[in-house]
Amino acid sequence: MNILLRSVKIVDKGSPLNGQVRDLLLQDGRIASIGEGLETEDAEVREGKGWCVSPGWVDMRVASRDPGYEHEEDLDSVRRAAARGGFTEIVLLPNSKPVVDAKDTLNYVRQPRLNHPVRVHVAAAVTHKAEGVDFTEMIDLHHAGAVAFTDGEIPIQNADILLKALLYLRPLNALLINRPEDQQLTLFGQMNEGITSTLLGLKGMPALAEEMMLSRDLKLLAYATEKVGPQPQGDEDDSAQKQLPQLHVSLLSTARAVALIREAKSQGLPVSCDVAAHQLVYDDTALMDFDTNLKVNPPFRAPSDIAALREGLADGTIDCLVSDHSPHDEESKNVEFDQAAFGITALETTFSLAQMHSDLPLEDIVEKLTTCPRKILRLPAATIAEDQPANLTIFAPEETWTFDKPFSKSKNSPFLGQELRGRVVGVVNGGVFV
Repeated sequence: MNILLRSVKIVDKGSPLNGQVRDLLLQDGRIASIGEGLETEDAEVREGKGWCVSPGWVDMRVASRDPGYEHEEDLDSVRRAAARGGFTEIVLLPNSKPVVDAKDTLNYVRQPRLNHPVRVHVAAAVTHKAEGVDFTEMIDLHHAGAVAFTDGEIPIQNADILLKALLYLRPLNALLINRPEDQQLTLFGQMNEGITSTLLGLKGMPALAEEMMLSRDLKLLAYATEKVGPQPQGDEDDSAQKQLPQLHVSLLSTARAVALIREAKSQGLPVSCDVAAHQLVYDDTALMDFDTNLKVNPPFRAPSDIAALREGLADGTIDCLVSDHSPHDEESKNVEFDQAAFGITALETTFSLAQMHSDLPLEDIVEKLTTCPRKILRLPAATIAEDQPANLTIFAPEETWTFDKPFSKSKNSPFLGQELRGRVVGVVNGGVFV
């Protein structure tokens, strides 16, 4: 790889070059030089109007379906979709068949693709088959390379399981991820419980189901933190490592949930959280036409909830933006609404939706896709500086594009055919440019 990026604006809040327009010379997988008017004889020159460059983006919540459901998404197609969405690193959920609950499955999913810039990380299951009953060998999975532990698309219902997972993982300084949902309260639910669900005659999924479970999880985290004591530290001189989140709450969707996280952080609990970009776009009235591509879990909530999510992003309560990429074949969506699967394919649209439907400035959006997820996941920091690895996303934030040809194998997206703002130009990682 020998590429000269000409006149690109650097978007990296951790860099002294943030906001400056510079040339970047990339050679042998590294940033060889940064300057103005750089010249080289053998580099491929790339430039465009309004292009920006940032550290490579990270998506903390992706379902790949491989192994077991490769007809919906496989490990190659999910990488292609991720690259198109601007991501150089993605975290895959363990909900495949078999579930990622043993080292052999973990190693299969983690195997690198030398000709592709997207690196795959894996969150291993907390319990065997993600059934919420018996623990996996979490210590072995941690040493084998699992970046976090979660039952993924299945919230942990058993309080004892969640508490013991926190207790086991804290000495390892490892991360537990959970999506808060009391599934007894959402049983047979199809959409947000409210006026619209009543009008449509659909079983509602109350905000209470998320808020009760989140309150429980935070109380268990406080108990585990007090019981076990401080986290083990690596480099004591690195202040950024002194209070890493131990519990990551995934897919907030209600105003009260945002308030609970805000209160927990003010009390010093080691917790972080994320929101899916598409949760900022629609409220529950969008389901009046029974479009199954709008059936997601957590469901689209009320306008007041969306306002609270945007406020939480703006004030830093919500740490990260994720895609919650959940691909499904046509047979899973082209059915009656109450029979349709939950989820949308979202890797390719996350950045555009965040730009169009959040109140964040561009550099804050990028931070919630780069610095924040890397810190939470204990991944090495990425920055734009000379002689650093070239792990980069190149994008044109003001350029419009039409989402008409998904790179994902699945097409279950409500945004197909729409014109979006914010086009990804390319990604660079591991010496590969796409």
